[in-house]
Formats: sequence, structure tokens, C-alpha cells
Amino acid sequence: MSALTVPPENEKLMRQATYASVATASILIVAKLTAWAMTGSVAILSTLIDSTLDAAASLINLWAVRHALTPADHDHRFGHGKAEPLAGLGQAAFILGSGILLMIEAVKRLFQPEEVTQGLIGIGVMVFSIVMTFALVAFQKYVLTRAKSVAIAADSLHYSGDVLINGSVIISLSMGMFSGWTFLDPLFAIAIALFLLWNAWSIAQSSMDMLMDRELAEDDRSRIIAIARSHPEVRDLHDLRTRLSGQLGFIQLHLELEPQLPLVRAHAIADWVEHAIEEAFPNFEVIIHQDPAGLRESHPGADDLP
Repeated sequence: MSALTVPPENEKLMRQATYASVATASILIVAKLTAWAMTGSVAILSTLIDSTLDAAASLINLWAVRHALTPADHDHRFGHGKAEPLAGLGQAAFILGSGILLMIEAVKRLFQPEEVTQGLIGIGVMVFSIVMTFALVAFQKYVLTRAKSVAIAADSLHYSGDVLINGSVIISLSMGMFSGWTFLDPLFAIAIALFLLWNAWSIAQSSMDMLMDRELAEDDRSRIIAIARSHPEVRDLHDLRTRLSGQLGFIQLHLELEPQLPLVRAHAIADWVEHAIEEAFPNFEVIIHQDPAGLRESHPGADDLP
């Protein structure tokens, strides 16, 4: 079968999502830099650092998505989808660094508190940030319903966290203004830093799963087995292997058929199973090898059972 390609409408949506992400991060950097200069709030500084790293991560995503959408070629027969989890690891590294730096600054400010000035300006900027970020996340979620992009999913994950972060800064500034509890500002910053570190771990874990060719979930593997066995002439199957590469996936298996079947008939059965699996798993390429029933060849790294 021909190499899989991403549907044109999905490709367009993915590109638009990366452009929207870079634009949003750039606008928020300018707004938060102004707010931090006027208020001196370490909580606002934490969101400024986060937005700066968002911009860097979004630029990496823009490159990764453009590269991942490049069709398979002579040197990359399985496509370029691994660019997406590589970008995810880059994002995780950026977020990890920002979390550590923010934690250091927040702990320092906890023991050397400073009064936040012009808190209303900071609150206004945070409200603006929430509106901008919420609109971006909503668009990213829509794109993810059409295109299962690891890079955009990682981007959406930490932008979703930004909505909560910006909300927590509003609470911090409000309580600091009206109660005089200056220790709340660094405490909220520490909580944000911990959230960033958790985000970094989540993104890195999902990216590593794809880079290391982790199998699909057991439910998905069970569906594949059930579909293959649903053909009345399929005796069994073995050596089922699955993996993801960006939006695209690959399924390989060995069908066990009656030993005396003509090659033409065996080919027709394998085609039927292939198309049935592809209908259930869009954007997956299915590779099937036919074996005489009862013959179990040894394949390094493959389980004896499906």
C-alpha cells in the first residue's frame, strides 16, 4: 500500500494551531513584562517566565509540526512523525528549567518579602492573559479532535495550566492588596513552579513512550485481534506489533491461515483484514504476513502470544 499522509484539512489545522500558539505567547510576553515592571510581583514574574518559555516551546512546535507533516521519502520510509515527540522533549526541558529557576526565586522572595505595587494593573493583565490563553486552548482542543498531534497536545497541556496559573496570580495579588499578606505572592509562585515541574514530567513521559515505540493500549490491541479473528477463514494470529509516529501509526501482525489455501485466496483474506483494521484505526498503516496455521516462527523481541 502507499505511504500514509496526513489529510490536507488536518495539516492546515495543525499549522494554524502552531501559528496561533506563537502569536499568543508573544503578545502575553509583552503584556506580562509591562505588568511585572510596574508591580514587582514575583507571581507575575513566574507567569512571564512561563510565557517566555511557552514562546520558545511554540517555536519548536512550529518546526516540529512542519517537519512531521513532510511526507515519507526515500530516506524516511516511515515518515517524519518522530519530530513531534522530539519537540515534546524540548518543551519538557524548557518547562523543567523554568520551574527550577522560578522555585529558586520564589523561595528567596519568601524569606525576603517585597510589597506588590499597582496590583490592579497586574490583575487586569492576568484577566487579559486568561482570555487570550483560553481562546488558544479552545482552538487547540478543536484541532486535537481532528488531528492527534503529540506536539500540539503537549502545547495545549501547558497552556491549559497557564489558565490556572494566571487565575492563581489574580488571587495572590488580590489577597496581597487587601490583606497585606506579602508572603502569599511567593507561596503562589512556589505552587506554580511545582505545577510546571509536573507538566514537564507528563510531557517527557508521553514523548518518550512514542520515541521508544511503546505499544498501543491493551484495549486497542484487543480490538485489532478481534477484528482479525472475525474473518471466518482466519485460524489465529501472532506477533502483533504496534507503534505510533506522530499522528500516524503502524500495525504489524502474522495471520494464520489454512495451509493448503491458494496464494490468491490468502492474499484476499489478508486484504480484507487489512482494510477492516484500517477502518477501525484511521491513519494507521497495516502490514500483514500470512503463515500456515500452526507454524510459529521465532521473531526476536516478539511475544509468543498476540
